[in-house]
Amino acid sequence: MTIETIVVDGLSLAKEIRDDLSSKIAERNSRGLRPPCLAVVLVGDDPASASYIKGKRRACQRVGMESEEHKLDQTVSQTKLTELIEKLNNDPLIDGILIQLPLPPQINAEEVAASVEPLKDVDGLHPLNSGRLLAGQEGLFACTPLGIMEILSRHQVPIEGSHAVVLGRSSIVGKPISLLLQQKNATVTMCHSRTKDLSEMCRQADILVAAVGVPRLVKRDWIKPGAAVIDVGVTELEGNLVGDVDFEDAKGVASLLTPHRRGVGPMTITMLLVNTLRACEMRL
Repeated sequence: MTIETIVVDGLSLAKEIRDDLSSKIAERNSRGLRPPCLAVVLVGDDPASASYIKGKRRACQRVGMESEEHKLDQTVSQTKLTELIEKLNNDPLIDGILIQLPLPPQINAEEVAASVEPLKDVDGLHPLNSGRLLAGQEGLFACTPLGIMEILSRHQVPIEGSHAVVLGRSSIVGKPISLLLQQKNATVTMCHSRTKDLSEMCRQADILVAAVGVPRLVKRDWIKPGAAVIDVGVTELEGNLVGDVDFEDAKGVASLLTPHRRGVGPMTITMLLVNTLRACEMRL
C-alpha cells in the first residue's frame, strides 16, 4: 500500500512564525518598548560557523530584532570567554546570548553553557533550564526540539496517546524532544547505538524522530505505514549532505516527512528568535 506523503516545507512554516514575531515586535515598538536583542559569540574563524552566525543575524533583522556579534580568537582562554559572557549577562540591553558551537578544544563547552544567565539562555543548554524541562516547568528550551514540536502541531499530528520513538540521546535534541513529547502525553521510547532490534523498535513508532548523524540509517521497512517521520540528522556523504532517513525510500510509507534540507533547519533558527522574544518578556 502506497501512502500519500506530506513533505514538510520548513521554510514556509518558519515564515509563518516569523511573520507573527514581526507583528508582536512591531506591537511592542508601538508601546514604546525596545526591540529584543540577541548577542552572538563566535570563537575562531570556522567558515560554517561564520555562515550560521550571518544567517541568524539576518533572521533577527527580518523580524525587527536587534543583534550584535562578538568575535574571539581561536586561541582565547576559558577565562576570557567567561568574562565576555559575564559582561553580556549583566548588560540590561541584551536579552539572549548564543554561544556558537563547536568550541575549540581548550574550551569546556559545559562550563560555558553553565556560565550563561539562565534567563538569557536562548539555546536552552543551561542546567537550570534542562532541569525545568525535566520538571515540566516553564523555561527556555533547546531550539531544534521546539521546532519539531511546532512542525507536529502545525501539521496536526496526534501526539497524545501516540508511541514516539527517538533515535539519539543528545542533550540538544534527543533528550529534550523526548521530554517535550512526554509532556504532550506521548509514550516515548529512546533508542541509541546499544539498542537491540533497532529497526523493530522504529516500526512501532507513530512518530519517529531520527537524530543520530548516521546517513540514511532509517529505511522504508523501518517505518510504520502512516507514521510521522522527522529527520534531524545532516551528514556529508560523497560530497552531498544527507539525512538520517533515506528520504526517497521513506516516501510512500510515511504520512509526514521532513527533508534533510529546508525541513527542521529553518525551524531551529526561527525558534531561536522565538526564545529571544520570550527571554525578553520573561526578564521584564
